[in-house]
Amino acid sequence: MALHFTTGEFAVRRRLAEAAMEASGLAGLLIFQQESMYYLTGYDSFGFCFFQCLYLGLDGRFALITRSADLRQAQHTSIIGDIRIWTDEEGADPAVQLRAMLDDLGARGLRLGIETASYGLTYANGRKVEAALAGFCTLEPAAGIIDRLRAVKSEAELHYVRRAGALADAALDAALAETKQGADEGRILAAMQGAIFAGGGDYPANEFIIGSGEDALLCRYHSGRRHLSADDQLTLEFAGVFRHYHAALMRTVVIGRPRDAHERMHEACAEALEACEAMLRPGHVAGEVFDAHARVMDAQGMAAARLNACGYSLGAKFTPSWMDPPMFYRGNREALVPGMVMFLHMILMDSSSGAAMTLGRTYILTAGAPEPLSQAPLALLRR
Repeated sequence: MALHFTTGEFAVRRRLAEAAMEASGLAGLLIFQQESMYYLTGYDSFGFCFFQCLYLGLDGRFALITRSADLRQAQHTSIIGDIRIWTDEEGADPAVQLRAMLDDLGARGLRLGIETASYGLTYANGRKVEAALAGFCTLEPAAGIIDRLRAVKSEAELHYVRRAGALADAALDAALAETKQGADEGRILAAMQGAIFAGGGDYPANEFIIGSGEDALLCRYHSGRRHLSADDQLTLEFAGVFRHYHAALMRTVVIGRPRDAHERMHEACAEALEACEAMLRPGHVAGEVFDAHARVMDAQGMAAARLNACGYSLGAKFTPSWMDPPMFYRGNREALVPGMVMFLHMILMDSSSGAAMTLGRTYILTAGAPEPLSQAPLALLRR
């Protein structure tokens, strides 16, 4: 079996999940998030793009219903002993076969939680599940139960998180070695991802963001590469990934001579990052981190160029996004506690001047000052 954690570690996680379910008055949980499945059992697959569901009962029993293509995947990567296969055929309704599985497990008439906020449960499949289980059991939305457990990492998880942080630094070094006038963005991207693979890492849960020139003002990946000019700007947002655990980094590199706008924006980003770090510790809530970010950016005259969020939690994530709750935005009352892994990103995109500047890195929250996972300097990067 390809397990990355001990059976004892998985047993602790299961007990935490059972306690959270019991506190919510639930007799079982229908799990559709691949992240939850990986956290509880080690199950590692992208098969969640089809219908699959992991059931956890208060008795501690797991049962997975999935497609035949994922049978051996589940056997090899997880501790799940009870694996049921729904049949691929014309007119197949896996939700009906899920009901049969739950009936066999004694879940008829019980109050079950269901992970509705999941990429693994489309609207169409969600409607089928509701129809199949109508009158069979009581369903209650339970999207945040496993999310809240996953937000606080164990020491075993933090070991992988730190490995991811080292891979992020290696990727940045590889990118900077390729970055110069005339450089091909494709070669930069290849060097970054190659450094992570060479270090034993994984694919990220979403694409690396790379953009130069006017594309440096974009916060999302898009298709199409270009060559860097003599006076240019290059925005990189990426993550080191190890055992699916992410440690993100973000930088804007100036090629040639920085404009005055670059210098001012970097100064604001550095000041805002320091202010956010001061809030990134127990006793504060996520919204206070954003407030510190906004206060500095606005005082520096950057209100129109900043975003309405400045970071989020990271962990073991699957396609299509490495972002996890909680997020840093105004009014978020989620408490910050030791063991959380948080990415702070200071992003300024000034459409009026055409200048971009970003500065971001990932931290482990401790009882005191946060532990940065990157050793890369925070100074303005120039090539």
